[in-house]
Amino acid sequence: MAAIKILCPTGHLGFTPLEPASFRAGCALKPDFIIADSGSCDIGPYPLGADGQASPPAWQRHDLEVMLVEARKLGVPMIIGSASDTGTDRGVDQFVALIREIAAAHRMAPFKLAAIYSEIAVSDLRSRAARGTRIEGLDGRPDADDDVLSRTSRAVAVMGAEPIQAALRAGADVVIAGRSSDCAIFAAPLMNAGSSPATAYYAGKLMECASFCCEPFMGKESILGRIEGDDVFVTAMHPGQRCTPASLASHAMYERSSPDREYVAGGYVDMTECRYEQVDPKTTRATGARFVKSPVCMVKLEGAGKVGERRLSVVGVRDPYTIANIDRAIVWAKDRLGERFGPIGGAYQVYYHLYGRNAVMEGLDPNPEMAPHELGIVVEVVCADGKRAEEICALAARNLFYARLPDVKGTAGTAALMSDEVLIGKAGYEWTLNHIIAAANPEELFRTRFHDVAPAGAKETV
Repeated sequence: MAAIKILCPTGHLGFTPLEPASFRAGCALKPDFIIADSGSCDIGPYPLGADGQASPPAWQRHDLEVMLVEARKLGVPMIIGSASDTGTDRGVDQFVALIREIAAAHRMAPFKLAAIYSEIAVSDLRSRAARGTRIEGLDGRPDADDDVLSRTSRAVAVMGAEPIQAALRAGADVVIAGRSSDCAIFAAPLMNAGSSPATAYYAGKLMECASFCCEPFMGKESILGRIEGDDVFVTAMHPGQRCTPASLASHAMYERSSPDREYVAGGYVDMTECRYEQVDPKTTRATGARFVKSPVCMVKLEGAGKVGERRLSVVGVRDPYTIANIDRAIVWAKDRLGERFGPIGGAYQVYYHLYGRNAVMEGLDPNPEMAPHELGIVVEVVCADGKRAEEICALAARNLFYARLPDVKGTAGTAALMSDEVLIGKAGYEWTLNHIIAAANPEELFRTRFHDVAPAGAKETV
């Protein structure tokens, strides 16, 4: 197999704009493919459940335009995974429309685009479950039953390399994929070129987040991967970055429940025996991955469902005595809410996020006994009815102002409200599906549609 070069400019297209200088430096080295992921679970369940997006459309267009212009100049395929943050059908269609607009604006020569859809109807999942198909929970979740599916607003299947491979073999110049494994979008062209699944998926795991696998830390800078046989060479494109054995190995363990396994549809990459070697000041070589094939093709499902409307209020506390007794103040405030609105956790939920103590890690905080001189408290309420949520949130915040604590002799209250308005947040969603389901083959749950994108003024065909 001849060496294959892949340029990756960003680990999450559109989340913040990519840096064009290092990307164009990579283009000067004439890559064979330009590839970027555009989605993540890190953004929480709201975008999937609400079928929205976390990235501003203007930033998404910026990244797509920078990449598409260079890809068409070079005449190499461009692959985008998990379109518009979540990979729903809406996201795929949005990116297809953006590609058409950009092509027209630059009067590009005609090219072939493949749109791969990964959204799966909840009714389809329910039908499969009724026929006896197990929807198996991951990471300690129980198997999905009718109750879980009834709480799911929207779901996607996570594709492996195979649907993308098929699109490339059919002549696609641009692939816009729905929800996909981050490493699969890199593995697809490599497997088409003759790479083993072990090397192909491993290369994708190393490259998926672009410059996150380099040091010092810089986001949104480009990297170039060169795959020769079973060796993966990764080079930093920014002049101030380098790819080292430590930086590359640490990224291989990034976001893993098991640091040496990367699961995809049909099996997993075993990275136990991987080795890393510095080959020049900016490049590290990685070798030694193995692929363990599953006896049954299991495809991951992600799903999210609406919990209720969210309202927020911000309260500041500076009084040392109240800070020292803030847990007692919150208990008092919650008791008053229960008296008026019924038990918390029934028709509504209330959260007090204590910024300055443990708001980020909560019970996992290794140093919970901090002594801040002030606290910023975000009061969050979730309730099915927005008006009701607003009323509950107002009282939940004001109760801190009036909290009755022993030894308090003042009458002015010890909490300061940032404003007397209750802020309207996005609706609250929860993850409902982090599961796997058996598929007849790796392409069963995915649909591909081809478009012939024509230059400006000409008629397009589908």
